[in-house]
Amino acid sequence: MTIMSVNPATNETIETYTPLTKDETIAAIEKADNAYREWKRTSFEERRKVVSAYAEQLRERTDEFARMITLDMGKRISESVEEIEFCAEIAEFYATNAERFLADQPMENVDADARIHFEPLGVLMGVMPWNFPFYQVTRFAAPNIMAGNTVMVKHASNVPRCAEAIAELFSDVGLPDGVYTNLFIPSEFVEVIVSDSRVQGVSLTGSERAGAAVAALAGKNLKRSVLELGGNDPFIVLEDADMERTVELAVQGRMVNAGQSCVAAKRFIVVEAVADEFLERFKEAMSALEMGDPMDESTTLSPLSTEDAAVKLQEQVQASIDAGATVLLGGDRPDRDGAYFNPTILTDVTPDMPTFDQELFGPVATVYVVKDEQAAVELANQSSYGLGGSVYTRDKERGRRVAEQIETGMVFLNQPTNSQAELPFGGIKNSGYGRELSHLGILEFVNKKLIHLGPAESE
Repeated sequence: MTIMSVNPATNETIETYTPLTKDETIAAIEKADNAYREWKRTSFEERRKVVSAYAEQLRERTDEFARMITLDMGKRISESVEEIEFCAEIAEFYATNAERFLADQPMENVDADARIHFEPLGVLMGVMPWNFPFYQVTRFAAPNIMAGNTVMVKHASNVPRCAEAIAELFSDVGLPDGVYTNLFIPSEFVEVIVSDSRVQGVSLTGSERAGAAVAALAGKNLKRSVLELGGNDPFIVLEDADMERTVELAVQGRMVNAGQSCVAAKRFIVVEAVADEFLERFKEAMSALEMGDPMDESTTLSPLSTEDAAVKLQEQVQASIDAGATVLLGGDRPDRDGAYFNPTILTDVTPDMPTFDQELFGPVATVYVVKDEQAAVELANQSSYGLGGSVYTRDKERGRRVAEQIETGMVFLNQPTNSQAELPFGGIKNSGYGRELSHLGILEFVNKKLIHLGPAESE
């Protein structure tokens, strides 16, 4: 297996890494398990100091880590800076609130002195993606470290410098050896880890295929799992939307991370009364994006993460074009070095076309024109995915009504799906299960133990 950092803006190799052997991987599990025996006994205050220091160092070294993200996977430098800042917020959120989230909860309306007591489970495995290389790891590691678990992370093979930097940062701020472990391993070693009796759970953010494999493996070994998989988020535009602002958000929602986000807006479902205006404005705004070096602050369209990703996206788009989709904009790659793809808008996509229910990871938007609100809801739900979605209307109550009918884990009104440390993140259907972030995120991998102390004492 090749583990290397390749700058997608130039396709030049930056650094290569040697993967661990199977024996080294098993030794890492043992170290993580031994570390857990000690870490679970630490106080919240001890954990808080380390995780708070991690947040502080992220803020102090933002520019350094942001450049690393951009060089590893091509994200625009301003977005990389935002990612590091968000990671600091997440770490700080759990450092501040973990003790309160995991405090004993007395049982109400029972004639007994009974409570729910929260305890860590042990060693956890995280399989993390490349598109948000610091954020995805931080939202998995921070709550679980604060809960008293130890974590092992297999990061994506194209962001190894980010993976190594996170592990070194945790070490630098005083996290004991073995509480956080970076694993440069081939994918087949995930089975070795999840099958090990010392490992108590696995969290994966990635593709449907990878999620299905890990879920089957976790089920076979009776391990807890959390999956955050693909998305095909609907962006519903009703006739009373603020069109100028809606188009601005449509570009923002589709083009975050060059369109390489599970919760990026992907299917633009527009009622016919405003469809012509939306399409005209949307095409103009997408056409104005400036392709260039992601390190340049003036660049508004960065490359995809790898050359392979750009090739795959071209194949997906071409398949729909060959099947009869209309190209309103783009549809191909530019004549330049790097893993770039032109901003693209497809219309007339039908259910029999390959991309109708596929996730397009890149700067490609599909636009659907529907008769009315009900037709918009029906089309939004005609998907195997159910991660996020958004609705655009000036009427808040109407927006709430539509949101309640959309079959996803998250719906936002007049803003694209996004993440906040305080809000739960996750989906349904083929988008996975479980929740990350908020108080729900820290409860996924803890033992919710009932402690019953007998009859309630009379007053």
